[in-house]
Amino acid sequence: MKFHSAQQGELAIRSLEVVWHPCTQMARAQKTPPLPIARGEGPWLFDTQGRRYFDANSSWWVNLFGHAHPDLNAAIKAQLDTLPHVMLAGCTHEPAVRLAERLSARTGGALGHVFFASDGASAVEIALKQSFHSWRNQGQTLRREFVCLKNGYHGETIGALAVTDVAIFRDAYDPLLMHAHIVESPDSRLNNEDAAFSALRSLLDERGEHIAAVIVEPLVQGAAGMVMHSPEYLRKVRALTRQHGVHLIADEIAVGCGRTGTFFAWEQVDTAQWPDFVTLSKGITGGTLPLSLVLTTEAVYRAFWSDDVSRGFLHSHSYTGNALACAAANAVLDRFDAGQIQANRVQASALSEAFAVLSEHPRVKNFRQRGMILAFDVTDSGDRFSERFHLAARHHELLIRPIGSTVYLMPPYVINQAAADFLAHAVGVTLNEVLHHAA
Repeated sequence: MKFHSAQQGELAIRSLEVVWHPCTQMARAQKTPPLPIARGEGPWLFDTQGRRYFDANSSWWVNLFGHAHPDLNAAIKAQLDTLPHVMLAGCTHEPAVRLAERLSARTGGALGHVFFASDGASAVEIALKQSFHSWRNQGQTLRREFVCLKNGYHGETIGALAVTDVAIFRDAYDPLLMHAHIVESPDSRLNNEDAAFSALRSLLDERGEHIAAVIVEPLVQGAAGMVMHSPEYLRKVRALTRQHGVHLIADEIAVGCGRTGTFFAWEQVDTAQWPDFVTLSKGITGGTLPLSLVLTTEAVYRAFWSDDVSRGFLHSHSYTGNALACAAANAVLDRFDAGQIQANRVQASALSEAFAVLSEHPRVKNFRQRGMILAFDVTDSGDRFSERFHLAARHHELLIRPIGSTVYLMPPYVINQAAADFLAHAVGVTLNEVLHHAA
């Protein structure tokens, strides 16, 4: 598909000269230049020519309340005038302490200790290291193996990639990685949760004393194509890991902050039996600034308690606990304290109603929704479906990036019925257009 000449503007060309874009084959980007965005307002992004696009994937799942939200902007501006940043080694500050207190309280104090980082993959690295090191500090040196689910995604740094099973991200770096155990993934489309759980149980029965932790994306596996499973599967996994004395890491980087219908996805599982670790990032600052964190238990924390410095968790990032990012995150929590989850449920219902007709489309299958995440698979979609859909959608005021043949929406929490109807119409028109041209 050819773009209007104005879309191949000066900013896009300059970007191709100097910016190495993520998740992009730069040779192909010469034919389809990046979209030059000038500003954002609410759910809309505006390019340098003034055209608008509904941010249906929340700019990689980070934007919660729309772009340039005044409450988040005000919190950042106020913090900027007071303390933009100070190192968190040997110092502390109110925004980080308050954020940690509030997040811990949301777990009923079960996860009472927070370690800060800057992005999702870093948070996963921290959780993996803390799990291994805590066992080592307790003399359980055999526990150095990890378990992840088939098609799971946890980031692209070396440790996080080792527990990721998405070939296009992992294969090139496989010689560099530790090899985790990969077990069958529960998938509501396959009705295989019992088989998936049995595979994990067999592995822990055989290798339990060698395993440090199991890592899962609770309720929805994002990069796998919004693959969904039940809370009951996770309840059984939590009981199994406790039986074998294995840590459980709940990677809520994509599914936390209200995406699935509760602030933590795990709230739908069992608030009496929290995982040993929960990772958060993406939406925690509402799409304003980079921040990630790991919540963990008193037991894990105490495993590092010693006068021996080498037994401490000597992990750091220069911008750990950045005050500006923590101020933004506290503003995000303010909105949840004010009833955001209830608002999300109304918005999720609006999406369900608007997309009901599209769910009956003859080329649509496995229509599914969990809270503010809606997805469906497209049959006989043809080559490069994701790219073709993405480019076609731009002409219908829609910024959306399917995963393979899976079209999904994870919009900001600003949906009313009119916005939901617009999204359903734009997605439907785009789908028919792309399928027609592929025929």
